[in-house]
Amino acid sequence: MNRQDVLVEAAGERLEGFLTLPADTGSLVIFAHGSGSSRFSPRNTMVAEQLNGAGMGTLLFDLLTFDENRVDEITREYRFDIDLLARRLAAALDWAGGEAQTANLNFGLFGSSTGAAAALIAAAERPLLVKAVVSRGGRPDLAGADLPLVQAPTLLIVGGDDTQVIELNEEAAAHMERLRLDGQGPQLEIVPGATHLFEEPGTLDQVVRLAIDWFRLHLS
Repeated sequence: MNRQDVLVEAAGERLEGFLTLPADTGSLVIFAHGSGSSRFSPRNTMVAEQLNGAGMGTLLFDLLTFDENRVDEITREYRFDIDLLARRLAAALDWAGGEAQTANLNFGLFGSSTGAAAALIAAAERPLLVKAVVSRGGRPDLAGADLPLVQAPTLLIVGGDDTQVIELNEEAAAHMERLRLDGQGPQLEIVPGATHLFEEPGTLDQVVRLAIDWFRLHLS
């Protein structure tokens, strides 16, 4: 397993990340973390390690610069700037598409919380690059008008006890399906007994299994 520290060139900023590429992998899953998180997110790290074990490459990177993150810890002004996060994520896709070691891979996006909205917007803006999207406890509703523009197969995973977020995901899924020209919408999977962060025993493992199956189906 080859994990590298990388600097992602993203919209004029250099963002720190961890790139892991198993031998002979054909896919790369780029993570968009949620509010107030970073490339060190323990939950995303756990998911990434399991994806690596399944033969998929992963890129965990900071959507904010060091200075932005320091300001955000006090003001929280950046974590809900979905347009900024989506621009950074789209730029990371462009970066990966231009790097020799990742250019020929199939790209997927894994978004959590507000990062899920950024992932969907980036997928809408880079339809030829993004082959699949997975949202964990995400806020797809925050993607707004970009929702019906998403062409990549999308899996929305929500905890069964995260009732408000279930409603927001159901509404977003219906919006995507109703307005897309092909009438296709995302698949919604509810993990019983899980709250927003999937901290209950075994619930994050279920997320991982669902994500691996989804990416294997659409990135192979």
